[in-house]
Amino acid sequence: MFPYDEASWSVVDGAMFMGWGGALPGLTTFIAAVICVAVLVIGQRSETEKAKAFDK
Repeated sequence: MFPYDEASWSVVDGAMFMGWGGALPGLTTFIAAVICVAVLVIGQRSETEKAKAFDK
């Protein structure tokens, strides 16, 4: 059930995210960005090697 007396968002007056104001949101966003860039770089290298086999 909803954690307040009424099932409405009207009683919520502040941030509901427990990590608000800390370093965790920025840190996890940075880690996700690094993973995305790494996947793109590794994928590009793999596809370049495969394309070189057909260029010969």
